[in-house]
Amino acid sequence: MKYKLLAFDMDGTILNSRKKISPRTKAALDDLISRGVYVVVSTGRNLAELSEYRDDFKKIHYGIVISGGMIYDFANDAPVKVHAVDEPTILNLIDFGLETRAMIHLHTIKKSVARQEDIQNMAAFGMGVYQNMFDKICERCDDPKEYVRTHPGEVIKVNLYHRDKISRDKNFERINALNLSISFAEAFNLEMSPANVTKGSGLIELCDFLKINLDETIAFGDADNDKEILQTAGFSVAMANAEDEIKKIADFVTLDNDSDGVAAAIEKFF
Repeated sequence: MKYKLLAFDMDGTILNSRKKISPRTKAALDDLISRGVYVVVSTGRNLAELSEYRDDFKKIHYGIVISGGMIYDFANDAPVKVHAVDEPTILNLIDFGLETRAMIHLHTIKKSVARQEDIQNMAAFGMGVYQNMFDKICERCDDPKEYVRTHPGEVIKVNLYHRDKISRDKNFERINALNLSISFAEAFNLEMSPANVTKGSGLIELCDFLKINLDETIAFGDADNDKEILQTAGFSVAMANAEDEIKKIADFVTLDNDSDGVAAAIEKFF
């Protein structure tokens, strides 16, 4: 099979444990692009959270970002498709977060938004590895409800970072009754997107836009929010550091993210 599109996850996949892209992996991606393959970032991150990788991704044309909530054209700096969460649902999620003392993180079309009191203490939510990034790129908002009301139609995903498993599981039971796509990421995180919006649905939309068949695609991932895109792509690759469930559904398991697993698989299948 000659694959026309490769979609890669960020954290735990293309990024090593230091949150960097190795020279070998970057060279492998650049080589594919030079050969006419669409190389696509497929991530739960928003545009603000991708800003530090601008130089690494300057040749990448499209992205499936915010867990499939937005298809983005980097070359023209414009969204191709946007799926926003409705306001009443967002306000409910914020209430759940406030009640359980969770960190409320809003992903919008262009921004990453959270409360200052949470940003300055991310280790309490098991998110200390992202402290520097949030310090740099996050817009501070003391009243997330007011932000939602004054930015209608802009919130694409809501993350709740919990302090422990008990509070996360309590909120999962409540949120599971709502009409949303829910995924687990990091230690005690819940990520909420509109119903049926996932990285997998994003791949379908992008392939339709580019006139590419799904069986001509290959996807890489490691975590719960990669499950749908791995099941949707023509061929799926899990990292050696991936969750066991992800390895079971993948067509191939490559090396871990600290051993250039993405580059190794590219060299094998391209």
